[in-house]
Amino acid sequence: MLRHVVLMRWKPGTSDDQKQAVREGLAALPAAIPQIRSYQFGDDEAIAEGNFEFAIVADFDNRSDFQSYAASDAHQKLIAEHIRPILQDRAAAQFEF
Repeated sequence: MLRHVVLMRWKPGTSDDQKQAVREGLAALPAAIPQIRSYQFGDDEAIAEGNFEFAIVADFDNRSDFQSYAASDAHQKLIAEHIRPILQDRAAAQFEF
């Protein structure tokens, strides 16, 4: 199994509606991309100072399935239309487990 973890910070002034559009787009991905085995995402709980604002954790059977997800039209469209316009910082890692 391969786990993909993404952490994001939004640009100052990002609206709640823009953040909701990201959440709704992410929620639709598992139905659109059959390679996704598990998909969770959510807003940081602001327990520790300096955290990123949003996290995504996605699981795949293997590297090929992750690469299919990453290149999929649904994923790329979500990034282009809803994430990139409000993204200030991003960190990501993939690891086997």
